[in-house]
Amino acid sequence: MTTQTSTVAHDAPDRASPEGGGRQARSGLRGHPWLTLVTVAFGVAMVALDGTIVAIANPAIQDDLDASLADVQWITNGYLLALAVSLITAGKLGDRFGHRQTFLGGVIGFAAASAAIGLSGSVALVITFRVLQGICGALLMPAALGLLRASFPAERLNAAIGIWGAVIGASTAAGPIVGGLLVEHKGWESVFFINVPVGALALVMGLVLLLDRRAEDAPRSFDLLGIVLLSGAMFCLVWAIIKAPDWHWGDAKTLGFLTASVVAFAVFGFWETKVREPLLPMSMFRSVPLTAGTVLMVLMAFGFMGGIFFVTFYLQNVNGLSPVDSGLRLLPLTASMIVASPLAGAVITKVGPRIPLVAAMALAAVAMFGLSTLEADSGMGVTSLWFVLLGLGLAPVMVGATEVIVGNAPLQHAGVAGGLQQAAMQVGGSLGTAVLGAVMASRVGSELPHKWAEAKLPPLDETKEAALKNAAEVGIAPVPKGTPEQMAEAIKHVVHDSFVSGMSLAFVCAGIVSVLAAGVAVFTSRGKNDAGPSVHV
Repeated sequence: MTTQTSTVAHDAPDRASPEGGGRQARSGLRGHPWLTLVTVAFGVAMVALDGTIVAIANPAIQDDLDASLADVQWITNGYLLALAVSLITAGKLGDRFGHRQTFLGGVIGFAAASAAIGLSGSVALVITFRVLQGICGALLMPAALGLLRASFPAERLNAAIGIWGAVIGASTAAGPIVGGLLVEHKGWESVFFINVPVGALALVMGLVLLLDRRAEDAPRSFDLLGIVLLSGAMFCLVWAIIKAPDWHWGDAKTLGFLTASVVAFAVFGFWETKVREPLLPMSMFRSVPLTAGTVLMVLMAFGFMGGIFFVTFYLQNVNGLSPVDSGLRLLPLTASMIVASPLAGAVITKVGPRIPLVAAMALAAVAMFGLSTLEADSGMGVTSLWFVLLGLGLAPVMVGATEVIVGNAPLQHAGVAGGLQQAAMQVGGSLGTAVLGAVMASRVGSELPHKWAEAKLPPLDETKEAALKNAAEVGIAPVPKGTPEQMAEAIKHVVHDSFVSGMSLAFVCAGIVSVLAAGVAVFTSRGKNDAGPSVHV
């Protein structure tokens, strides 16, 4: 018989018989929506855990492999570049070859790259396999969203994305704690080896439970020039953002890469209107809600990732907490996100995304402005209050903006939409970290000399003052050995006050961006592309 649904259900082993795939989806476990969610959750958890667990391992990697600071930075930057550049293309791969196959390929590659990093004996190999991790993570994340989009009916998609967001929150929260314990007791290699059993479980479940679902009009070709142009544009943009703190924003090299990025994006946009099967159809952006959801994701990530970047330095270098204790101090933030994500999915399903998203970004703005009032000696009660409010504000945005982007895209472009959502988040987070980092550095640079002079500390020469500013930007008070106790306390007080002043200004900026995001959220609405072509089942 013929029914209306949004997918063609193909069982990969029996591609010639859609009918067999349809019957299996109904009578067996394969293709069951909630089992699909559980399966992709394991893969997504692996990537989300890796996002925070590696930061804890970096100092141990630096010491064990005799790496420079630049080498350690590339352990993160190489992964970020590969991920950001590959996401939309990886989403297209899912639309073309099937999200099941793309997801499983990403899981295998990510777990294998993790094992290779743990076995690496040099920092060059670690960086190389981190790049491979980024590419495989790009395959995995949009495919997971594509599978959810194809498996769940419209009225349940928000609930599924809510649980998906809770998994990401829980994994992100576990990273610093699990990483600290593993590095302390098993060595830095163990933070990568942990991905192997998780990946193996996701692979086995995926082979057994996932069903390949594709739209009848799924793309059949590749826009190779579009891939080159978009990849080049994304590379130049992210590279400029990464290097801006070293080169400075007004430097010719930074401006050159940013200009190249703008030109490449413009040429890419023009080409996409001419090619028969574009990589990223410009027609998608005729949807005001989809465009608003993408901008909202950029602004949310800008404020959240940019602002929260300094909190780890605040907790460890100003408050003197260990990495594990810092992770525990952040639990109110991540726990509130875990609780609020599925609740947000249920609320958005009932009332639509607009009101919850506007209210959520307003609450996030309040939390950002609240965090700007922290002082060097603020206790756990104060930080926990603002962290809880921030988590309650961010969770609905993570869920709602994702559904707005993916739900308003045609089903045949679900993978591209998932890649767009992830790319928006990566670019927003990178921009937030770089721009707010520059704001932070500028405030510390202006405050530190005045506070140093007010404390009547000995004058510094140019070299020592520059070194002091660099240390103060991350909250470290460099007290030379043998410094009298009273002078040592004065140095710590000056550095910590300067750092907190810079962090406060960064959070004020993040709060303003959150207010702008609340205005953008007004233009969001429920997905318009829930009905698809007819399917024989």
